[in-house]
Amino acid sequence: MSGKKDNALSRRALLRGGLGILGAAFVSACTRALRPQATSSTSTATTPSTSPTTTTSLPSCIVVPAETEGPYFVDEMLNRSDIRVDPSDGSTRSGVQLRLIVNVSRVSGSSCAALTGAHVDVWHCDAEGVYSDVQASVGKKFLRGYQVTDRNGRVEFVTIYPGWYMGRATHIHFKIRTFSGSSKTFEFTSQFFFDDSLTDQVYSKAPYSAKGARDTRNANDMVFNSPSANAGSQLLLAPAKEGSGYRATFNIGLQMG
Repeated sequence: MSGKKDNALSRRALLRGGLGILGAAFVSACTRALRPQATSSTSTATTPSTSPTTTTSLPSCIVVPAETEGPYFVDEMLNRSDIRVDPSDGSTRSGVQLRLIVNVSRVSGSSCAALTGAHVDVWHCDAEGVYSDVQASVGKKFLRGYQVTDRNGRVEFVTIYPGWYMGRATHIHFKIRTFSGSSKTFEFTSQFFFDDSLTDQVYSKAPYSAKGARDTRNANDMVFNSPSANAGSQLLLAPAKEGSGYRATFNIGLQMG
């Protein structure tokens, strides 16, 4: 089933405290990227640490908001980089390939130090606007997964450009958590957005074009404009062409107290 009820459910999620739970947490977009490294394949919980050898000077930082988790998060604990495949039947979700790289740092004073051992979850709908493992798709696990940040704070996912569903602009959910053993010590949740003009280009072709014109753009998306108008502009991905698909990198600095 598509996420047609996400608009109403997201409002309830906000009231539940999607932002309030994380009220003390902030995220900063670092102005300089960390050095890319291969994605870690660690599958066990790792006590997060900051690397003293990978520090990024921050002449300025842009504080960006946490956003609601929404109603479709399922903690599958699927440690994998390529989330296009549904492990229940081996099928691959069709769509324009998107390679998503996230560099996670811990902000300390005027610098960012790479955050090692943090769990980064991503989840989003497919080209038809369907989320896995909820409602009619229970048991499916496509387009969900997590990676553990390596010594440079880096994770990488291979996915597809998300589709759309009624009441929401195009987006990808993400969650960053740290653990001490099995105990969660920190959590930050938000959403990535896309420039509408790029989305128009992607949606003009199959398989997206079969769904027809979307009903919500960034300007009238309730999450994009929360907690203030145009807040989502600080969470915009900037995908660049890579073969027949795209590659996007986002640098996140967490103020963890």
